Amino acid sequence: MNYVDAHVHVWTDDFSRYPLAEGFTVAEMMPPTFFPEEIIAHGKAAGVDRIVLVQMSYYGDDNRYMLDVMREYQGVFSGIAIIDPEAARPDDEMRRLAKEGVRGFRVREDQLVETWMDGPGYERMLACGAEENLAICPLINPLALPSLARRCEQFPDAPVIIDHLCLIGERAPLSDEQIDALCRMAQYPRVMVKVSAFYALGEKKAPYLDLADMIRRVYEAFGAERLMWASDCPYQVQGGHDYAASVELIERRLDFISKEDRGRILRDTAAGIFF
Repeated sequence: MNYVDAHVHVWTDDFSRYPLAEGFTVAEMMPPTFFPEEIIAHGKAAGVDRIVLVQMSYYGDDNRYMLDVMREYQGVFSGIAIIDPEAARPDDEMRRLAKEGVRGFRVREDQLVETWMDGPGYERMLACGAEENLAICPLINPLALPSLARRCEQFPDAPVIIDHLCLIGERAPLSDEQIDALCRMAQYPRVMVKVSAFYALGEKKAPYLDLADMIRRVYEAFGAERLMWASDCPYQVQGGHDYAASVELIERRLDFISKEDRGRILRDTAAGIFF
């Protein structure tokens, strides 16, 4: 099957080598650790053999632990880093990290959700993404989409991957209006969506079939070649959820997705960007 999990976090309790970023405490680390060996084991049982690591917020923009895991397990892991978008030259840091195997950069909205992407740092990041084929990966809710859309119009060649179905259904019931707003982003040809974090959306209960209509609409808008499945582990294996249920929703429970397109969502789209 050779599936790709496009969104996983790992962290360690080796604080001497990998200290927590300012503002984070050990008490916030739940679970206390999540090691690469654990996600490899979960993936193997479900046909997943490549994994995209997303820099964990506990470390801020110190990406060393993620990079060390990528080096230790060559060919198994790719990476999405965090850098400071307010730095003078975030594009230089993107190029430096790309040489170490990083293929994407996580960004998130701030309190000024309507204008969060308007600064010069984001302009440099999108320009670099377009030039170097490096993905910008927003963790945002639908209110942040207009600001992102303006950048997509400015930099249509920059790959953009919206995390976790734009968090629709995370804190409120699934909304037709919000799903429509996400689907309108399909007009930008390099915008992709992670079909992921099922444990956190909608009813938050396996087999997650309440998400089927949202996934169908996003699938019809973007096509399988612009969707990628991800677990968002370790959270997908906490609180009574399990890894297999996340894979199975795409692999066998949604009859509107063809067999070929299941392979694209579970493997090919993410592999084309990250491996």
